[in-house]
Amino acid sequence: MPPKTFSQIVLRDRPDAHILPDTFESKTKAFDELHVGKGQALVQVTYLSLDPAMRGWIKDRRSYVPPVKIGEVMRSGGLGVVVSVGEESKFKMGDLVSGRFGWTEYAVADDKSMEKISPLPGSTSLDFLNTLGMTGMTAYFGLHDVGQLKAGETLVVSGAAGAVGALVCQLGKRAGARVIGIAGTPVKCAWLEGDLGVDKALNYKSPTFREDFSEAVGYLDVYFDNVGGEILDLALSRLNQNARVVLCGAISAYNDPKPKGLVGYLNLNLQRAKMQGFIVSDYAKQYPVAVKEIAAGLADGSIKSKFHIVDGFQNAPSALPMLFSGANAGKLVVKVSDEHSMSPTL
Repeated sequence: MPPKTFSQIVLRDRPDAHILPDTFESKTKAFDELHVGKGQALVQVTYLSLDPAMRGWIKDRRSYVPPVKIGEVMRSGGLGVVVSVGEESKFKMGDLVSGRFGWTEYAVADDKSMEKISPLPGSTSLDFLNTLGMTGMTAYFGLHDVGQLKAGETLVVSGAAGAVGALVCQLGKRAGARVIGIAGTPVKCAWLEGDLGVDKALNYKSPTFREDFSEAVGYLDVYFDNVGGEILDLALSRLNQNARVVLCGAISAYNDPKPKGLVGYLNLNLQRAKMQGFIVSDYAKQYPVAVKEIAAGLADGSIKSKFHIVDGFQNAPSALPMLFSGANAGKLVVKVSDEHSMSPTL
């Protein structure tokens, strides 16, 4: 029998700074409110992806997507199992799918908003929330299209132990670059050097970080920025001529109601460098190119993925702030249900 009710988590308030315990609230919904229409499917959500961009989605400001509304299910990518299909749906019961289901245990979704996933050699379904999903596409196109990395160049990556940063480091090594990663603990630095093979990992919390940075980097060709703030300013002071600064994220400023501006931006002019932002969805038509290369790396073991799994749908709100404190070790996901746990059709 299908469940009588299911849970959703909605946005309750817009915090000025850090996400608070009352930023979100749980709602219980009647299962019979779910109606599957033509070209739709009912999905039981199995995993939710937690990403830094979600902090921006709950701010009421102009952006590349509309903000999540108060009372609306929190936006999120995820994985799920199709448990019921509507007329003319291209899916069938039992299909594993990825989509932007949001923070909900069950979702009715249009066929066009989902993709069927089939794990490739060396990968698992979870990789479609990481290296083979938006995380991987962000790393790939940010590095290769915006950063234009070439063999023999020096690549510096901030937030290097995060999901995007870790993959950027590995793609940089595959491209033949000298790679320097920045992280916030000795354990993360050791993982970057020992497991991912970066040439040098720097702890930004070290009292000698600025000196360590200058000594290790010299001058950089590509800076892949995930954090913004003072570390971005430091990187701007160490640019080679024609360097490229890739603006992927600014996690140090997401919870700051009055983030500070840059000081060293004039070096962009002096070194004929460029600094550019990007939105990964602009590359949607090119995703297969990235998936093919990343999948090959997963298959031969040259690309590794690491996950930090939080168990329990109800823990999504308390898990999200981990991204901004550095408490997670790997791609942060929430386990909602088992992939084999299929409810009967409506």
